[in-house]
Amino acid sequence: MSDVNDPSPSGKNRNLRPAPEGAKPPSGTRQIAVSTILRAEREVFLIHNGEAYRLRITANNKLILTK
Repeated sequence: MSDVNDPSPSGKNRNLRPAPEGAKPPSGTRQIAVSTILRAEREVFLIHNGEAYRLRITANNKLILTK
């Protein structure tokens, strides 16, 4: 999988990569199961700052977030 370039708040690009398999979030970071957000659906739309983002599970059981 290729890296995705994303402008950081400082204006510099940073490479975003999936977390390594088995990686855990930093201590104290709240965790929410995707099943809690999606319930029985395969996709939902999340609204952030008035913009809609589509969160979906693919046929290969991958999680994708798109604007």
